[in-house]
Amino acid sequence: MAALGWLTPRRRSATARSVLAGEAAAEAARKSSLQLEQEREEAAAEESAPAEPEFPVAGDVRAAAFFDLDNTVMQGAAIFHFGRGLYKRKFFQRRELARFAWQQAWFRLAGVEDPEHMQDARDSALSIVKGHRVSELMSIGEEIYDEYMADRIWPGTRGLAQAHLDAGQKVWLVTAAPVETATIIARRLGLTGALGTVAESVGGVYTGKLVGEPLHGPAKAEAVRALAAAEGLDLSRCAAYSDSHNDIPMLSLVGHPYAINPDTKLRKHAKDRDWRLRDYRTGRKAAKVGIPAAAGLGALAGGTAAAVALHRRRH
Repeated sequence: MAALGWLTPRRRSATARSVLAGEAAAEAARKSSLQLEQEREEAAAEESAPAEPEFPVAGDVRAAAFFDLDNTVMQGAAIFHFGRGLYKRKFFQRRELARFAWQQAWFRLAGVEDPEHMQDARDSALSIVKGHRVSELMSIGEEIYDEYMADRIWPGTRGLAQAHLDAGQKVWLVTAAPVETATIIARRLGLTGALGTVAESVGGVYTGKLVGEPLHGPAKAEAVRALAAAEGLDLSRCAAYSDSHNDIPMLSLVGHPYAINPDTKLRKHAKDRDWRLRDYRTGRKAAKVGIPAAAGLGALAGGTAAAVALHRRRH
């Protein structure tokens, strides 16, 4: 069984790099939220009203909601969808696409965020965007959202977010995905803003390095803590939503934690502590053990098939 140890994410306490990553994400999120608010006032686009959420939220100006992105708000991992979009635009070759597809298939089948896969994906993304302008990737990110992400938003989770907005509260995405990608998704969903991994840029050009570390696990909790302090929020009156046991540090910070599409470990943890649960996936197996339903893999069937075919040709 020791050989399978890499399948289980290691628990880590917050480090100086976690704090740095969290503070950098909070600063970037506040700046982006001001821009998003300005854009919404200018655009004022009408959207259809979402379904009534299962968990009604009372209005409270000192409360806010924090939503994990991957498999909580959106099916699959944003960074993998972003990678597919960059491949389409010839940012990298088929070999890297096969790796993205394989990692995405693992994420969807296992229902957990494996640190090694996620780190490999982030390292690949950093090497790909190095030397490119931030404005260029933001523009491309808008197109990629329409192509690969818009149809993968969970209506139920979006309804929960809208309930907070309707109550006059701010709603933030909190994700290990690049803050630029997270900000685009937040704007498209009408949310307040996003906390995400901050990639270093100089003069508007990516250096290929991160500020601190990926916004994952303890770093997410540090980001939420920093943003709450800056915004004057009372965390005991805030809510947080996630599918992953990796986000237990963030969920434990707030007074109203919710397990959405939970993996097995989070489901057990939530039940032990009487946290609210909601599973928007379909299929008996998904509801029972926290694994995404096979039907959800259809959108990536082509990419996964390419990865498998490449693997077979090599062996």
